[in-house]
Amino acid sequence: MHAEARDLIAAMPLPAVLIRWDERIDAANAEAVALLGDGLVERHFITVLRQPVLLDAIEGTLRDGAPRKTRYLTSNGRQDTAFDVSCRAVALSKGPGVLLTFSDVTQMEQAGQMRRDFVANVSHELRTPLTALLGFIETLRGPAREDAAARERFLEIMGNEAGRMERLVGDLLSLSRLEAEERVRPTQPVDLPDLLNSVLSGLAPVAAEAGVTLIPELPEAPLEIAGDPDQLRQVFVNLVENAVKYSGKGAQVTLRLSAPAYHPRLRADGVEVEVIDTGPGFDPLHIPRLTERFYRVDSHRSREMGGTGLGLAIVKHIVNRHRGRLRIESTPGKGSTFRVILPLRAAPPRGEEG
Repeated sequence: MHAEARDLIAAMPLPAVLIRWDERIDAANAEAVALLGDGLVERHFITVLRQPVLLDAIEGTLRDGAPRKTRYLTSNGRQDTAFDVSCRAVALSKGPGVLLTFSDVTQMEQAGQMRRDFVANVSHELRTPLTALLGFIETLRGPAREDAAARERFLEIMGNEAGRMERLVGDLLSLSRLEAEERVRPTQPVDLPDLLNSVLSGLAPVAAEAGVTLIPELPEAPLEIAGDPDQLRQVFVNLVENAVKYSGKGAQVTLRLSAPAYHPRLRADGVEVEVIDTGPGFDPLHIPRLTERFYRVDSHRSREMGGTGLGLAIVKHIVNRHRGRLRIESTPGKGSTFRVILPLRAAPPRGEEG
């Protein structure tokens, strides 16, 4: 093979392998070596590429020269990886060959799966209240038409189910807006102690009804950060309200704001807001998935409480938009702590927190 051709394969940004007419590998670039291992050149392609669908495609292109596309699946030990493989015939000095190029489609497949899961979850969440509404409407048109007591009871349940659908649609719209704005950091000045005191005042009736004590640990002096006040309010209302709802009667919920300090994870000065409850807590194995859409530690109880399963996903997106960090800790029987770390000024761009 000419040196120019080898240089061309070496320069390809995708993993590339050239197979000769004698079914041995003639050349492979560094990306292919990283994917398939060392010592590729001069080996028979069957000993390297052992997946039947890929072997069939290579043999077919060697035989008739027709281009083919197939799939190559592998794993790095942590996750499965999928590649689209293109097989193209090339003319070599002593006979036909096949050029393979591998295109990583793992993220595309994961995104597609996430979309499918999201549609399935939304459909499931909407189907339950819709089924209930349709059933009660049918009952009110028939057996309960003249039963005033039953009619009032059914209308109350229908109102609750309709409210649940309204909250779900509202949360979905919030998520959509947040995703559109997530890369644009808000710059409006926000007095954080004032905002947090306002959150506690607004939730005081909810806490009183639940028999939960709210404990503020907030500085008296103003402390400004750059942010979106409405979104930050949404974050802390969600976290405090969840703590109140799930802690149980007699529990305490503390809202604590730390003094500004340097936070290595932010690579900037920031403040830490903690929502600490003395409730039952939960198994830490749930923590990595808590901010996933529709993920619930206790699905039945969450629905009874009117939850949509989107609250913590919204919190995560808002914290990401503010270039902050969300940390969750919990121990069964010892309560939970939700910690939000927010920068005082712009932090370097980063990947989304999970």
